[in-house]
Amino acid sequence: MADRNLQISPIPAFKDNYIWLLRRDSHAVVVDPGDATPVMEVLKNQALTLDAILITHHHSDHIGGVDELLRHWPVEVYAPRREHYAFPHTPVAENDVVHLDTLDLQLIVMEVPGHTLGHVAYYGANYLFCGDTLFGAGCGRLFEGTPEQMYASLQRLAQLPRETLVYCTHEYTEHNLRFARTLDTHNPELAHRQASVATVRTLNQPTLPSTIGLELETNPFLRCDTHAIQLASQAKSTNPVEVFAAIREMRNHY
Repeated sequence: MADRNLQISPIPAFKDNYIWLLRRDSHAVVVDPGDATPVMEVLKNQALTLDAILITHHHSDHIGGVDELLRHWPVEVYAPRREHYAFPHTPVAENDVVHLDTLDLQLIVMEVPGHTLGHVAYYGANYLFCGDTLFGAGCGRLFEGTPEQMYASLQRLAQLPRETLVYCTHEYTEHNLRFARTLDTHNPELAHRQASVATVRTLNQPTLPSTIGLELETNPFLRCDTHAIQLASQAKSTNPVEVFAAIREMRNHY
């Protein structure tokens, strides 16, 4: 069950990134700090001490602020073992456990290749920090991995408890939902989510976290075994990996 005493909030960065801030009392951990400036402002304004940094993958919009943060707070950085990083860090791989003692939180490392080959996610206490693997109503582009790898990674995340809170790192939900509606036209849950998200975005509020349950009902990349998505994909077979590859390519151009 999620810990109500642990506060998790997004720090907006760049155009549509979220750097997730986890805090308990005066202690904080950040996930994927692509830009140090907004993180440092929040830490200062809220009188927080940075205790650790979690990295999901090597793209610059997820690690660009690490060096600057380390100059002010020489903390432990956890980053994927299968990727290269110039800054000091503790490499993590499948089934490693990250102990964030000041937050009273333990997170299990899951290797989820696809967006990048070494991409990891962190899961524990019904929280999932999944970087650019699973998005609200979408998934990451395949910059390094294969459709088979990304599909398998998404299926692993889909097996987590339905109430798991999904903290991905981009505000793509509204656009993803528009694409999803072109595939899954008659899905009432999808229509309801699109209306809810439109209201949230009008207020300039984040659409995240999502939940695994909501993604199972509305995310086309988790619904490749349904007739609607198979038909809309125009794939040559109903094989879920082929369907996934087809709609991922469609999303690239949407």
